[in-house]
Amino acid sequence: MADFVDGTAFNHEQGNRARKLFAAVVLAALDDAIADDKKYGNGPEQIARWARSRDGREVLSCAGIDPNERVVSGLMEFVAKGVRTSVALSREESERRQNQEHAEAA
Repeated sequence: MADFVDGTAFNHEQGNRARKLFAAVVLAALDDAIADDKKYGNGPEQIARWARSRDGREVLSCAGIDPNERVVSGLMEFVAKGVRTSVALSREESERRQNQEHAEAA
């Protein structure tokens, strides 16, 4: 019984690592689309084309993201904002956004 539990825990941990790896691929695709948007002005279209492709849908699924049209429009919106993923995921950026939302609400 202990071997089964150890094996299940190992498999679960491996699955989590794989999801994180595919999530990193999604973040890299977002950064590439943001760079394309700054250089050529077609970033949202690029990320939409990738997310709707077979490879894009598979990567999103492996990252634990349901590859539906709502997700595609969210990715396009993110790219249109032009904030790189490393900045968007930082604590300072989230605090800045919260402060901005509170200022707008007041």
